[in-house]
Amino acid sequence: MKLSSVLALFFSFIVWTTGFANNINVTNVGLTGQNTAAGVNNANNFTLVQFNLSWENSHRVSFGPTNWDAAWVFIKYRVAGGVWQHARLNSTGNTAPTGSTIDIGLQTPGTAFNSTTNPGLGAFIYRSTVGSGTFTANSVQLRWNYGANGVLDNSVVEVQVYAVEMIYVPSGAFNAGGGGGSAAFTSTTISTALASTVPAGTGSIGGLAGGYPTGQTAPNAAFPNGFAALYTMKYEISQQQYVDFLNNISTASATARNTANISARNTISATAGVYSTTNPSVACNFLGWSDFAAYLDWSGLRPMTELEFEKICRGTLPSIASEYAWGAATITAATGISNSGLANESASNLGANANYGGTASNINGPLRVGIFAGTNTTRSQAGATYYGAMEFSGNLWERVISMGAAEGRAYSGLHGDGEISAAGEANVTNWPASSTGVGGGIKGGSWGDPIANLQISDRSSASTSFPLRYSTTGGRGIRTAP
Repeated sequence: MKLSSVLALFFSFIVWTTGFANNINVTNVGLTGQNTAAGVNNANNFTLVQFNLSWENSHRVSFGPTNWDAAWVFIKYRVAGGVWQHARLNSTGNTAPTGSTIDIGLQTPGTAFNSTTNPGLGAFIYRSTVGSGTFTANSVQLRWNYGANGVLDNSVVEVQVYAVEMIYVPSGAFNAGGGGGSAAFTSTTISTALASTVPAGTGSIGGLAGGYPTGQTAPNAAFPNGFAALYTMKYEISQQQYVDFLNNISTASATARNTANISARNTISATAGVYSTTNPSVACNFLGWSDFAAYLDWSGLRPMTELEFEKICRGTLPSIASEYAWGAATITAATGISNSGLANESASNLGANANYGGTASNINGPLRVGIFAGTNTTRSQAGATYYGAMEFSGNLWERVISMGAAEGRAYSGLHGDGEISAAGEANVTNWPASSTGVGGGIKGGSWGDPIANLQISDRSSASTSFPLRYSTTGGRGIRTAP
């Protein structure tokens, strides 16, 4: 969701909000506390972006997954009606209301903050104590180093604040492979973050005891193999999120990134250059690799690797035969839709926990993100991963970085910097090329696929790039934890 404003300080504000999923909302955006003590138009000058933040079904638990959900909040600005750009945040000087915590996400996590070379690209905001239900944080303040962005003290500036629901995945060992499906890795324990270290044990990645497949080199040492802590989007990219993206980038970039497919429940269209959708909470399909990568770069996120996919699904539990994202081999397909397109869209048949099977399901497209989760649903009933992320099995294929191609093994987990190229493409080092997507793959199955593709360890398409736009491809971003 996003909220946009125009304020004075020489900064003015227009305000509107949009919401989806668990009704995450940003309201009452304003600028306060402008500080010009460093001198006129100095690079160290800053102001505070203030807003209220809330979302439903929030949680923090001290047992089981021992994790929490969070909002990834980032800010865009433009000067005098110009091009929207990404705001650089400070690592300190932010205000977390009582009951909340703010962690700044640097361009390169784990290294020293620098306002120009390693700024904050956004903030994780989450509850600081155990609890569940609607979470509200009023008068949040994020320090925007506008001087580091080259903005002058008396500029007229518009600001947009975006919030995306995320799930924290703690660091630690996990089991990869062994859960069934085509081309699955042999069951292996990933016990170090150093991906160049060959997995040990009775099995291994690729199925050769004690090593990688014959002829395949190990990934580079920085390849994100799932051991390190991360945040994943709780839901697949929704149509409203993608609309917000299209409306924030240049006309030329939006034209390049417009999927232009009004079918299979995708209703994104443009009127006089403004994009909208009548299915805002439905997962966004027809995302080609270039569309997906550009969205992640723009939002300061990154693609997940196929090993991170398995960690997010399985958590610390051992693999079991034919398991889906909720850790069981049982599954019930949705066969129809109630309240189609609305915020309370649901499956018409009781007990459904996945969307798959193509025309046999009578749905013929993706469903609302988070559709199977309710206040009292179990993990299996909600179709949730070990850590609480939704729709990792079915709905839309998840785009991942593959271990099956040299281009994928070269991936080092760099994050997007909030800015895309003039052509509307991601431009991050060692991400698969926008034109080909080589090094990427897909996992998790979709609304149009057979049941076997939904299994956690299925790798039938994990090493195939699928760069084009398909009615069954979507995706979500993740971020290395601060």
